[in-house]
Amino acid sequence: MLQRLAEDRARLAELDSQILELELAFATLRSQRSVVKERLDTYKYPVLTLPNEVIADIFVHFIPEYPACPPLGGSQSPLLLTRICRLWREIAHATPKLWRAVSLPIRNPFPLDPKNIWLSRAGFFPLAIRMNETDGHYDVDEWSLFAAILPYRLRCEYLELRLGYDVVYLASLESDFPLLKHLDLEFDEEPDDKIEFSSVPMLRSAVLDGVAAYWIVLPWSQLTTLALHTVSLNSCAPILEKVTNLSECSLDLRLYFNSENYIADPHIMLPRLKSLTANGDEPMNTFLDSFTLPLLSKLNVCEKLLGPDPISSLTTFISRSECKLQCLRISCMQAGSTTYSAAFPSIQELSFGPVKDPQQPLHLLSV
Repeated sequence: MLQRLAEDRARLAELDSQILELELAFATLRSQRSVVKERLDTYKYPVLTLPNEVIADIFVHFIPEYPACPPLGGSQSPLLLTRICRLWREIAHATPKLWRAVSLPIRNPFPLDPKNIWLSRAGFFPLAIRMNETDGHYDVDEWSLFAAILPYRLRCEYLELRLGYDVVYLASLESDFPLLKHLDLEFDEEPDDKIEFSSVPMLRSAVLDGVAAYWIVLPWSQLTTLALHTVSLNSCAPILEKVTNLSECSLDLRLYFNSENYIADPHIMLPRLKSLTANGDEPMNTFLDSFTLPLLSKLNVCEKLLGPDPISSLTTFISRSECKLQCLRISCMQAGSTTYSAAFPSIQELSFGPVKDPQQPLHLLSV
């Protein structure tokens, strides 16, 4: 019994000694931890040392360049910047340039409340708005989205609408758009009546499909840039006769397109046109015969549109227009390149290549 007590006393002393050693070790570790933490606390990440104005400018360069419209979610959305830390969220919310453009998918893979559209954060900046029925997968209330953006029309500078159905409410577009510079419209269904954009004093550029080209009325003489796609030359001729100040034109032509507004043998004089791009899915013998373009310097054309003798067609067109063509690009080529080079030695830039989308440079709001 006495021996057992002696052993326990010895063991207790041993444990006390070990505890003391561990406590000393813990104290040393705590002291070292305190030194390391103090160093970390005094360190400032370089980005956090920048003035808020500089961070805001970096944020603006993070999203697609205006007027391209960032999506509501994903790696190119300004919302991503609000989810890093509190400081970044505050800076992002206080930077109107981040919120001046938006792409609204009509078919959306997640619930979209029109009240959450971020344009309200854009301050007094002009706006770019894109609604595209081909984006996403699930239908949302198209009218609710449209009604949500309509109050911003007075500051809308760029507008793209690609709608597949239920376009009856588009009559509400017959309102003032005092800042609108660029309009891009595509409809799968026809409206009930013509839609007139009469109060668009700044409008200079338009992209229209065949349906929109027939049903939309614009102040055509204001336009300097125009793209028409899925149209026939005869059906769009009434428009081309009115855009007398046009500098750049792109046409995606179809041989047949039903329209009451039809000119059988158009002759189109565009005195200020400098650049013409034309593509077509069917051969067309009289395309260039319809145009006189005295200032044309750049022509990008599908060879199918030049008829059976493209060299003769081009020669006659250049002679009639008395234009000084500097750049000629031929796509869908069948004649040899040396034939063109020999026929047009004075053209400075002669190139050949695949068909280009005539409207692609004008889809300003796509990312």
